[in-house]
Amino acid sequence: MKIQLVQLQTHGDARGALVALEDAKNVPFEIRRVYYLFATQPEIRRGLHAHHKLKQMLIAVRGSCRILLDDGKEKINILLDDPTQGLIIDSLIWREMYQFSEDCVLLVLADQHYDESDYIRDYDIFIKTVRQA
Repeated sequence: MKIQLVQLQTHGDARGALVALEDAKNVPFEIRRVYYLFATQPEIRRGLHAHHKLKQMLIAVRGSCRILLDDGKEKINILLDDPTQGLIIDSLIWREMYQFSEDCVLLVLADQHYDESDYIRDYDIFIKTVRQA
């Protein structure tokens, strides 16, 4: 499965900590879009889709959530709970985010602008697509 957990370098001192995100340095793609999820109830599942081309990096900048990843052959469940760790997800991977902590803020960096035609929102179509790839 084309995913990777990346440890992000932390800078700081007694005043606090800082993590810088830079494309072609610690983000392995050009950043075209940034968004974040917050105030998501713990019982809600988000995502529930894959992308034909889009690549992303997810960072739980506050709190925690679980990510279910599925490439059509195997499923992996990852807990994101460290603001110094990024999860890189390649294209053609189904993703579901769930078990959000009350304080969770999930930051998402994407290598493409929003394009509805890049989404695969039906799991059966996703499975057919990965089998043909």
